[in-house]
Amino acid sequence: MEAERLVGVSRRALAQSRGTPDIIAEAWQAQALAQAIGSRLAAEGPKELRGEARGLSEIGGRSGGPLDHPAARAQVARAAQLSELTEPRATLTGLGALLGEVGMALVGVACETDEQALYWQCMEAIDAADESMDRVHGMLRRLDEHERERQQDLERGRERDGPYGAVGGPAASVKGRP
Repeated sequence: MEAERLVGVSRRALAQSRGTPDIIAEAWQAQALAQAIGSRLAAEGPKELRGEARGLSEIGGRSGGPLDHPAARAQVARAAQLSELTEPRATLTGLGALLGEVGMALVGVACETDEQALYWQCMEAIDAADESMDRVHGMLRRLDEHERERQQDLERGRERDGPYGAVGGPAASVKGRP
């Protein structure tokens, strides 16, 4: 499944979560997806994103374990369906939104629980989601910087070529005239 679509599926699943077990499962799913997207971008994505993408993959990998949920223990991640990542910017934008929503949902679980272990698991998962979101925002900034630099290079090329392009003026564009 395409990454952007998979992020959308995860966002809908989180929105439909009812109760602590569902929210915890979706938080784990989101981190697994962040890991998978990070791995894919590190291997095949734009060069300017590869370092941050490796970091995202590492965060996702180390954060999935603490949440005690049957899906996490069974390693049945929705992220395993990731088959392609065609639009890095759109995927990262959606993933950032998903991670923010996960963080907010986990804050709700942490505030409602009386279980000390669950509270601290939520705190660790919130930190991981926040750190992942920072990486995602960093990659989006890099994409923006790269695009600005590309635009500036194009503009410098146009200025160097002058108002008539690289040809050299209006007379040069008419064949047979001196």
